[in-house]
Amino acid sequence: MPAPNSQKRRSPPPKRITQPRSAAEIREIFSRFRSARPEPKGELDYVNAFTLLVAVVLSAQATDAGVNKATKALFALADTPQKMLALGEDRVRELIKTIGLYRNKAKNVVALSEKLIAEFGGQVPTERAALESLPGVGRKTANVVLNIAFGEITHAVDTHVFRVANRLRIAPGKNPLQVELGLEKAVPTEFGRHAHHWLILHGRYTCKALRPACETCIVADLCDSPDKRAV
Repeated sequence: MPAPNSQKRRSPPPKRITQPRSAAEIREIFSRFRSARPEPKGELDYVNAFTLLVAVVLSAQATDAGVNKATKALFALADTPQKMLALGEDRVRELIKTIGLYRNKAKNVVALSEKLIAEFGGQVPTERAALESLPGVGRKTANVVLNIAFGEITHAVDTHVFRVANRLRIAPGKNPLQVELGLEKAVPTEFGRHAHHWLILHGRYTCKALRPACETCIVADLCDSPDKRAV
């Protein structure tokens, strides 16, 4: 007879494998992603490098759909640093008030516009260090702009990329920088330009955080994550 107050011993959760996949397996994963979406696109609306930069700055802790709703009116009025600066912080704040952290974001958008004019001739710079010197621009934002606007192979690690890269063991890491550097080494060059888009879209619509749609996953047979659901 069990002792009073005794608890049934639970099986420990399966351990997450942290060893990166083989090069052949990673190539197969991205080959399938490419077959499903040959030309993946980011979901932020923009009309030029400047509006892309602004949209990505505004997207921090916000959904792409929410940002697109706010920037439709904003970009109709200001699609250059000069126009954004002329619009002013108060008006920008009013136009983006539906986005989280809108007060600080409005301040950064106007400040980065001013710096672009003062230091970069009103053009979005093509170097990472210069981009990261702009108010509100971090490494992830710089990576997105370099990739989409200028065609560089970069790996912008957001929450979706971080999750999928770890679950599929493409580039296991404990923080975004570790994952980014892992992706740089692991992703074959032929897939480099679109890699982070495939990972974002896979994480957003299939490999979701709480209830991954494993039944529709095109790489389910290659997945050994403890988060994998029985199908």
